[in-house]
Amino acid sequence: MAQSGVHLDRETFSCSICLELLKDPVGLACGHSYCMDCIKTHWDGEEQKQLYSCPQCRQVFYQRPVLLKNTMLADLVEELKKTGLQAAAADHCFAGPEDVACDFCTGRKLKALKSCLVCMASYCEKHLQPHYEVAPLKKHKLVEPSKNLQENLCPRHDEVMKIFCRTDQQSICYLCSMDEHKGHDTVSAAAERTERQRELEGSRLNIQQIITDVEKDVKLLQQEVEAINGSADKALEHSEKTFAQMIRLIQKTSSDVKQQLRNQQQTEVSGVRDLQEKLEQEITELKRRDAELKTLAQHDDHNQFLQDYRSLPALSESTHSPSSINIRPLSYFEDVTAAVSEAREKLQDVLRETWTSISQAMTHTGPNISLTKTQVDVLLPQPEPKTRAGFLRYAREITLDPNTAHKLLLLSEGNRKATAMSPPQSDPSHRHRFSAWCHQVLSAESLTGRWYWEVQWRGFGVYVAVAYKTISRAWEGSVFGDTHKSWALNCNTNSYEFRHNSVRTPVSGPQSSRIGVYLDHSAGVLSFYSVSETMTLLHRVQTRFTQPLHAGVIVYCKSTAELIKLK
Repeated sequence: MAQSGVHLDRETFSCSICLELLKDPVGLACGHSYCMDCIKTHWDGEEQKQLYSCPQCRQVFYQRPVLLKNTMLADLVEELKKTGLQAAAADHCFAGPEDVACDFCTGRKLKALKSCLVCMASYCEKHLQPHYEVAPLKKHKLVEPSKNLQENLCPRHDEVMKIFCRTDQQSICYLCSMDEHKGHDTVSAAAERTERQRELEGSRLNIQQIITDVEKDVKLLQQEVEAINGSADKALEHSEKTFAQMIRLIQKTSSDVKQQLRNQQQTEVSGVRDLQEKLEQEITELKRRDAELKTLAQHDDHNQFLQDYRSLPALSESTHSPSSINIRPLSYFEDVTAAVSEAREKLQDVLRETWTSISQAMTHTGPNISLTKTQVDVLLPQPEPKTRAGFLRYAREITLDPNTAHKLLLLSEGNRKATAMSPPQSDPSHRHRFSAWCHQVLSAESLTGRWYWEVQWRGFGVYVAVAYKTISRAWEGSVFGDTHKSWALNCNTNSYEFRHNSVRTPVSGPQSSRIGVYLDHSAGVLSFYSVSETMTLLHRVQTRFTQPLHAGVIVYCKSTAELIKLK
């Protein structure tokens, strides 16, 4: 049945349901064929609809067709099974679009087995045999099949390029060596290949050595990673245990303080209640006696009145006197509150120092490992107030220190107001006095904890500032904002500018003649506000203050700055 030239297509004889060669093939009226079992199974699923369709063309049969085996189609499938493998094997030998074809095959070309650099042709296994059997051909250079054989031909002379010109660094043919490359340094392509091959092998050895060295480094780094992970896990476990102990200690202290406060509260209240009950009994007795006296006073019989009056028992002296009860203000446990607040600030300082030490230790984890320090606020500072009423909770009176005032500053209003003036004030040589060209002054009060104050200014402008007491008093390094020991907001009639350590930062915001300053020393927060009917944040600083701060002002010529008394 199978004749030469007839090629059986496996796909043509496959069932579109199971995708395998047809088994007991049956044909439908629509012309499509299936395995008998496959189409039966398909129609069994459509039994409830009473409609039977072809899976390919969807033609519907209203009655289930009777299926009969197609004998001719079955014979063709059997023939395909016999010849299919041979055909597939034969097809595998023919050259495809991506293969190198034999140059000597006619009709459908076979795949090339080798290419000859002398013949400049590619050969299949059959046509390659002469190169193995004929003596002159045995000397030809055979290589793996190549599509680029023509690149080995000189484009000018159509000769094989067997020579390499070192002068021009290119391959040439023997005619080129006698023409435009005459007198150049030339060698055979094979010799050049051998030398370059030697260099290539050297490069490979270098690369392999580098790979070996890098692999060693990778292994060391992996060991470093494991060591880091192990050390970090141990440190984390220890820190978690330690902080858990600290938390339990704080909770225990909190519980003890709470219990002690409640006990003291109960004792104080019990004492007051006892005295209150005693006084109430005394009031009841006095009211009863007063009622008796009132009744006696209303008696009409004079003799009886006198007789009854003489028989009255003497009035016992009251144990109470107006000054015997000392009413304290409603701040019985303020000392406890202050002590707890102080403890919190000390704990914050300890935690801050601990975090600094930890951060410094982490930056030196290893010589080849660089860690980026993340600014993490582990102190959980109190949130900054949102309203002026909230800020006023931290308002306390601040006065200016005359001993620090520049000699051209006049202090008034209880040392709360500074005015640029002339002539100089007395005692200009005090050791704490600023002697620079700026008319500046520090507060007498040392600022730690949380503070809020406001500065009212008039004239050309002022600096509203904070500084350490250790700031220089001489010309160099003393001006607020020009040193790392001070922070200042420069306010004038049309702009703001923040200064610290000689760095100047323009600040935008509504112009106001009153500036509010909020300081949370332990949290390292310093904020400046424009104060009018509302408060507008002008600039906020987040840093770490290492010393107590003092408020300060610089006053322009013909200007004043006053620390306002806040209610």
